[in-house]
Amino acid sequence: MIRTENSAPKATVRGTPGNVARPRPVSRRWSRLIPWLGALLLAGLLAAGLWPKPVPVETAPVAKGPLRATVNEEGKTRIRQRFTVSAPVTGQLRRITLDPGDAVTAGETVVAVIEPVLPLLLDVRSRTAADARRDAAVARLDTARRALVWATSERERFEKLFAEQVVSIQEVEAARWRQESAEGEAVAAESALRQAEAELSEVVGGHPASTAPPQPVEVKAPASGAVLRVFEENARVVSAGHPLLEIGDPTDLEVVIEVLSRDGATLSPGTPVELVQWGDNRPLRAQVRRVEPAAFTKVSALGVEEQRVRVIADFVDPPEARRGLGDQFRVEARIILWEAPEVLKVPAGALFRRGDQWQVFVVSEGRARLRPVEPGRSSGTETQIRNGLEAGMDVILYPGDGVHDGRRVRVITI
Repeated sequence: MIRTENSAPKATVRGTPGNVARPRPVSRRWSRLIPWLGALLLAGLLAAGLWPKPVPVETAPVAKGPLRATVNEEGKTRIRQRFTVSAPVTGQLRRITLDPGDAVTAGETVVAVIEPVLPLLLDVRSRTAADARRDAAVARLDTARRALVWATSERERFEKLFAEQVVSIQEVEAARWRQESAEGEAVAAESALRQAEAELSEVVGGHPASTAPPQPVEVKAPASGAVLRVFEENARVVSAGHPLLEIGDPTDLEVVIEVLSRDGATLSPGTPVELVQWGDNRPLRAQVRRVEPAAFTKVSALGVEEQRVRVIADFVDPPEARRGLGDQFRVEARIILWEAPEVLKVPAGALFRRGDQWQVFVVSEGRARLRPVEPGRSSGTETQIRNGLEAGMDVILYPGDGVHDGRRVRVITI
């Protein structure tokens, strides 16, 4: 039997017991650089975290366009000429059938009818008392007349005796005084008798003395227009001077605007006014007619006392352009102080003041640049720029404390 053996030599493995290979030792040069590399990486991260980031800002362009300076206040319409119709006599008012808005014609339309109150009828007891007063007045008049006759004869007798130098002048003057007193008593007695007879003649047997009943009084419209308000609609007894209704022409309107006294001092007759928010998108034209000379104190919605003055404006547009607008309607008034067709302007929020100088921030190459400017007129939302900017530039709106000259900014769109 032939035996075969592998003739290849066996490899000899050197190493630690258990045949585990040792790792090669790391270079001492690289081991010294590892701490420095970590420190450098940490410094880079810190620098990247602390590096200033661009400030987000909102911008607006500097543009040319129309601009107007206005005083914006609330106003109310008011009928220029209004008439309050009152009762001319005391009496029974018939029910008024007119309603607010009904048309009336001056001197033709009967707006109210008043029936005069009948005199009170005397009952038996009152009649007896009236008869007694009449009889007493007759007796008083008779006595006064007899006293007058006696006083007259006495005066004449004393005057004859004075002529014969029998009595003194004092006695004559006393006689004359007694005659004058008797004449006054006679006149008073006649008046009392006439009053008593008038009371008694009002009724005869409990019926009116006159056969014709009193005619009702018709109250006609004093002016043409429409009924604005009805103060007394129901039938009732009214006294003379009691207001019944109000009449006016709804097309003859004016506007009353209450402005601050400092704004009213700058206004003059003829200043144009634009009325909006009156019920249509189309504005109405008006102009100032008068600025009242006396101001008044008014408390605002915030509880602040303000000095205000009334500005009266007339409509320029015809009544056909403001149909539906009536008395005491609310409107928004824009009193135009100044306007120009084309000026250089920026939003008012871009301007801020440092000392006596107005300034803005302009965005140039991604950075904020401080620019001094000279502002002009302002509309409240936009301001005219007379010097310092050019059309096409972008200004920063409402810059915060983080924005300063040279700071990198990032424009955001809202």
